[in-house]
Formats: sequence, C-alpha cells, structure tokens
Amino acid sequence: MDESQNNLQLYVPNVHFEQIPIKNLVSNQEYQRNLSVHHLQRAATNFDLYQINPVKVSRRDGINYVFNGQHTIEIIALVSGSRETPVWCMIYDDLEYTHEADIFANQMKYVKPLLPYEIFMANIEAGNDKQLIIKDLVESYDMTITSTAVPGGICAVATLENIHDKYGFHVLDRVLRLCISTWEGAPMSLSANMMNGVSRLINAYGEHLKDDIFKEKLGRVSVKEITRTAKERRAGSLGFAEAMLLIYNKKSRSSNSLPWEKLYAHKTFKRKQETPSSASGTESSEQPQGQLDFSSYTDAKN
Repeated sequence: MDESQNNLQLYVPNVHFEQIPIKNLVSNQEYQRNLSVHHLQRAATNFDLYQINPVKVSRRDGINYVFNGQHTIEIIALVSGSRETPVWCMIYDDLEYTHEADIFANQMKYVKPLLPYEIFMANIEAGNDKQLIIKDLVESYDMTITSTAVPGGICAVATLENIHDKYGFHVLDRVLRLCISTWEGAPMSLSANMMNGVSRLINAYGEHLKDDIFKEKLGRVSVKEITRTAKERRAGSLGFAEAMLLIYNKKSRSSNSLPWEKLYAHKTFKRKQETPSSASGTESSEQPQGQLDFSSYTDAKN
C-alpha cells in the first residue's frame, strides 16, 4: 500500500462487524439516556427492517458496551420477542469509557436534521398514500406545497400532516377551503397557527360553524390584525382560535353565536381521546400523556 493509500486509511474507522445476540450487549452506562417507553412502542408498532442501523459497540475487557443504538436493540427485542435475536454491531476495540461518553455526547452535533418539507417530498417520491393525498388536496385549490413562504404556496407542511392525522381528511379540506376563500391567499393566511386555529374551531363546533358567516366576517379583518389579537390573548393556535371566534361572534344573534366554553370543553375531550402518536404535536399548555407499558404493543400486534 503506497503512502497516498495509507493517508486515506486515516479516514476509515478501525472497526469490524459482528452479529451479536441482544442478551450479550450491555447498555447501562451512566452517560446513556433513559429508555423512552413511548418511543419504543411507537417504533415497534411501525417496525421497518430497512430502518435498522448497525449498533455501535465498544468492546472493553471482553464486554460489549453499546454506546450508540440503545433504543435500537430494545425495539428489536420487543418486536422479535426474544433477547436471543442477533443485531449487526460495529465494534471498536480501542475505546476507553471516557471516549465512549464523548462520542455519545457529540454524535448529533454536526448532523443536519431533515426538514419537514424534505421528509414530505421524500414520501411523495416513495409513493406513500398520506402525502400523495395531501399534495393532491392542496393542488386542487391551485396551491402548491413549498419549502418557503411564497404566493400560492403552503410551507407549513408539518401542520398539514398534523391536521390530517389528528382530525382527518375532511377537516383538512375544510380548513384549506376556509383559509383560501376567506383571505384569498393573503400573506400568512396559511401559516401553521392560522390553519391550526381554524382546525380547532372546526373540531369544536362542526357544522354549527357556518362557512358563509366565517368568510363574510373574517374576510373583513386582515390576517395581521388577527395575529395581533391572538398574541394579546394566548400563545399558539388556541390564541388564533380565540381571536377568530371573537370576530365570528361579533354582533351575532344569540342563535348564531358560538359558545366559548365549547372551544375549551372540546379541547379537553379531544386530548383524552388522543393516541400517543397524535399527541406528539400538541402544545405545551396541554397536559402530557401518561406513560405507556410494553403490553399494549402486544395487544395491538395481536
């Protein structure tokens, strides 16, 4: 091997790969984070063999210490039902404990996370139904899904998916219809807070929220003014829902006025009915979901 090839070897980790049964792996080092039961159950329920990465192992004194992949091995053990199941391991033989901890602490330091738009478009390329349905729905209103805020574009991709997952296709359709027809593509009329605020109103009042009244009254008020009122009332989409409800109810006859208490009562009811996956995008003002146990995964699988 010549000198140039020797220099290139400086950029190749000195590792080897082995299949090791999970029972022979140790992951109780002090620097490790606590296992998330919620994450384990969610990943196990949506298990995909092609998403499994090799586990990084430091072999010290004959013991296989996992310093990257703690959740991976527990997910595989949960899905397979056995700790005899082998996993591919990338093994380092020259690490000390402090070096392992340093690698663990900085493993994500220079990793660029995927943006919601990038994930969405990758799902489109993969032909996944949910993203294709959302894309077709947006385009049916002569709009496009974009990575940045531009006229005729919706960049709040995560919000589109969250509304679809939490409330369903028809609520998302109505949210888009109301936002687009009421403010006719005005800047920020299709922001995350605006769409989430409208979805809260639709979820709380259903057909009692009249589309024609909404468009007539809210169309007289700029998005900028709604945003200002929302910030004065409450943070997040609930503040936007309150600001829009104020305008909707203004000078309304009692028969057409929407009761305020239903906005909050329905929110509480919805929170209790949510599954862990649908609750992941809720706001910090709501109560956190309770811990889950492994048995529910087995029930779901059966």
